[in-house]
Amino acid sequence: MNSEESPFPLLAKDLRESVHAALPTLRGISDKDAAHAATPGKWSPAEIIGHLIDSAANNHQRFVRAQESSALAFPPYAQDHWVAAQQYSRRPWNDLVSFWHAYNQHLAHVIEHIPEDRRAVPITLGTNPPVTLGFLVRDYVVHMNRHLDQLRRR
Repeated sequence: MNSEESPFPLLAKDLRESVHAALPTLRGISDKDAAHAATPGKWSPAEIIGHLIDSAANNHQRFVRAQESSALAFPPYAQDHWVAAQQYSRRPWNDLVSFWHAYNQHLAHVIEHIPEDRRAVPITLGTNPPVTLGFLVRDYVVHMNRHLDQLRRR
């Protein structure tokens, strides 16, 4: 079984474990350090977590709507605009981390209860070729872990 075919409850478990494992590192970042990018032109930790909140919000819609439709199309996600518009570096770090944590706990619950017969629902994001709901759920967890690794390496 490839990772796209992992049962939804297993993907939910992976998401919960990733979020739980990241909390000590995230809680160890100060408000000051969270607000500043290590490299000019790159996102600060607050902007990275903000981006992950945005990703959760966009994917939440996709995960739920795919359970009621035979195919979906969504507009593209302009990630730099979303991050800039929400001014994440001006938010208290602990608030961002708490919101990110709670949102992902909810998404893990949603994912855990997606019926397996919805796995192949095609989802089109912007002008990209369609992907399946199964791919999108797995990609969400992989994407989040990539960004969490960025924060651990700081």
